[in-house]
Amino acid sequence: MDKIIIERLKVFCNHGVFEEEKNNGQNFYVSVELGVDCVKPGKTDNLNDSVNYANICHIINEFMKNNIYDLIETVANNLSNMILEYSDLINNVKIRIDKPEAPIGLPFETVAVEIFRSWHRAYVAFGSNIGDSETIIRTGLKELADTPGIKVINTSSFIVTKPYGGVEQDDFLNGCVEIKTRLNPYELLDELHRIENNAGRTRDIHWGPRTLDLDILLYDDEIIHSKELIIPHVDMANREFVLEPMCEIAPYAYNPVTRKTMWQMYENIKK
Repeated sequence: MDKIIIERLKVFCNHGVFEEEKNNGQNFYVSVELGVDCVKPGKTDNLNDSVNYANICHIINEFMKNNIYDLIETVANNLSNMILEYSDLINNVKIRIDKPEAPIGLPFETVAVEIFRSWHRAYVAFGSNIGDSETIIRTGLKELADTPGIKVINTSSFIVTKPYGGVEQDDFLNGCVEIKTRLNPYELLDELHRIENNAGRTRDIHWGPRTLDLDILLYDDEIIHSKELIIPHVDMANREFVLEPMCEIAPYAYNPVTRKTMWQMYENIKK
C-alpha cells in the first residue's frame, strides 16, 4: 500500500495527567503515515485525487490544541478516528505521538505511543419475525448507518423465510448488509447488541422469535473463536436465508475457514 508520510509535526498543547502539564503545556511531535492509493494522483497530477497533507497537518494541530486528554494513548486513538473519517481515500493510518518533555524526573530522549488503525469490511445478517418486521429492520439499519465508525455500503433485498432451528414461530424477514467499519470485531458486536436492545430484543428462547437479530458473518478474513464471538459465523453454510441475500450483494465473498464462496455454499445447500 502506498503512503503519505508526515514526520514530527510540532504542536504545543496541554495533554497530561498532571495539572502542571495541563496548565503550562509542552511540545508534542506527531508523525503520521496515511495508507492511500497513489496510482491515480500519480497519473493525473490532480490534488483532488489524493489527500491534501497540508490539510491533515492543520487538522492534527487544531485537534491537539482544542482537546485535552490525560493520556497520549487517548490522543492517538481519537486523532486516528478523525483522520480516517476525513477522506474515503484513506484506508489506514499509523500515528506516533512523541512527548519528549514528559515530567519523568530522569534523563530520557522521548516517550511515545504508536498505533495503527484501519477500515475493515464486514457482513452482517439481519432478521425479524415479531411486530412490524420491515419497519424494525429499516430502523435498525439506519441506527447502524448512524453509528460512528460504521458506513453501510450495500444492503440486500428483504426475503421472507421459514423459521430455522425447530422452534414453532412466524416466518422471518431476512437479509444481509455490507459495511465498512473502523471498529474492531468486539466493538462492532457491542454496537449490534445495542441496536438489538433498542429494538426490544430478548434472548429467552434459543433460535426463538425476535424483534431484531443482527449477526456478524464475516470480518475481513479474520478467524475468531472466543466465548463472546465466533467469526466466520459458525452455521452460515447451512442457512439459506443468509446465503441467498449474501449471493445478491457479495457472491464471491468467502469463508476463510472453508475457503468456499457464498455462491459455492448456496449452490451446495440448494442441491
